[in-house]
Amino acid sequence: MADLVGDIVSNVVKGVLKEILKKSTRSGTTRRRKRQTRSATTGRFVRNTTKRVKAPARKQVSRRRTAAKRSRQRSR
Repeated sequence: MADLVGDIVSNVVKGVLKEILKKSTRSGTTRRRKRQTRSATTGRFVRNTTKRVKAPARKQVSRRRTAAKRSRQRSR
């Protein structure tokens, strides 16, 4: 009788532990969604228009003077 009760308890504990340690159905992280903007006139969701690609920054041509060069020019 005691063996039967111990067997039932151990089975219940095993089942509970398996349930706790089981992985959730959704795997990986969830993605954050941005809120949709609504049109001011109609109140409907506005479709995103394609953004124009900006040209890369131009290379700096003139060289910036160092502090030493500036002080040397001041002393002349």
